[in-house]
Amino acid sequence: MARHNREGSGEDQRGRTYTVAYQPDWLRVVKVTRELGSGRQSTKTLVRNPDLPAAEPGTRVRTHVVSADLGLDFEVVLHDERRVVRRIVVETVVPDGGEAGETVVFSFARTLDDGPGEG
Repeated sequence: MARHNREGSGEDQRGRTYTVAYQPDWLRVVKVTRELGSGRQSTKTLVRNPDLPAAEPGTRVRTHVVSADLGLDFEVVLHDERRVVRRIVVETVVPDGGEAGETVVFSFARTLDDGPGEG
């Protein structure tokens, strides 16, 4: 049986803060990709799960992301009966404020138990 959600937090390339509630037996890392002022794109690790899986992840996985700084609040729910999904990518748009209309991309990568070299 999978464990209850954990919570982590981090900052993106522009210093905006995020809180991520995640299932520790599924999630390995959350990365955030943003465009910099120079026009270049940058990807940064937002949250890393410090725990190794203690149980097989369930077939239903939920991850909740909140950034009050950007007005983002969404939840990703994955039903993966055969446990074949390794990564989820979510592209969002900042809804309002000084960064309104800017794209923020999140990548959620699964903790793999397939052995060394995976992931």
